[in-house]
Amino acid sequence: MAVRHFLTLTDLSPGELKGLIDRAIALKAEHRKGVAGKPMAGKVLAMIFEKASTRTRVSFEAGMAQLGGSAIFLSPSDSQLGRGEPVEDTARVLSGMVDIVMVRTFGHDKLQRFAEYSSIPVINALTDSFHPCQLLADIQTFVEHRGTMTGKTVAWVGDGNNMTNSYIDAAALLDFQLRIACPEGYEPDAELLAAHSDRILLTRDPEEAVDGAHLVVTDTWASMGQEEEKAARLTAFQGYQVDHQLMALAAEDAIFMHCLPAYRGMEVSHDLLEDSNYSVVWDEAENRLHAQKALMEFLLSER
Repeated sequence: MAVRHFLTLTDLSPGELKGLIDRAIALKAEHRKGVAGKPMAGKVLAMIFEKASTRTRVSFEAGMAQLGGSAIFLSPSDSQLGRGEPVEDTARVLSGMVDIVMVRTFGHDKLQRFAEYSSIPVINALTDSFHPCQLLADIQTFVEHRGTMTGKTVAWVGDGNNMTNSYIDAAALLDFQLRIACPEGYEPDAELLAAHSDRILLTRDPEEAVDGAHLVVTDTWASMGQEEEKAARLTAFQGYQVDHQLMALAAEDAIFMHCLPAYRGMEVSHDLLEDSNYSVVWDEAENRLHAQKALMEFLLSER
């Protein structure tokens, strides 16, 4: 059987995605009851980080431990990648030593090259283009709080970044409408927008995007690698903060998500982030752990 990778959400069929979310919810329940098994006993995850992380590292490392496996952390200073070894060579070497690899890096093409030369499953733990693991957690969180996303309306407010691109993939797989409010020049991937224009509204007006939405999502205005753009971005994104006034336009039972870290007073107000009537960000953060456990289990079972 051909090796399965998870580079974008579209590496899963709609049915596989639903099954994976169901399994994540079950694994979460088993963990809380203290009855979880150890299906990853003897398995090793290699974690390659070229971008800093809190949630990604802890969730993958803890997830493997909870499943009975182990994880090895590799930063550029800990590996030959940092000294210029081709990713193709590293992929082939690790394929003979560990069972599964997650990569958090900058260019998506680098991840694709890694996967091309890997004979074990490769997981995209974030690139500049996509963040599919976070979408698994977001979908799980919505299902837990409000049920299926099919037929719902999601509003994205802010930068058209890797998260937005992955939300476009999710909209197609789960059949929901996506409204994206972003300033001119900060749109998500043009090819993705064109391919899914039947379910996407692109607007400059956050109020238009949020009106009647069942889920409102945002992210930091300046991501890793964009520090030099911060001043310009702060100017461009004025008026795009998600706060109680904006959430009041959403559906009566709407919820708010943010993949974190959040900058209170910028993309989200402090009061909204801490308001449990709307904000489910702490459940969302925890669900990275359980969704990724389900993902690793799925990819290894497909081998």
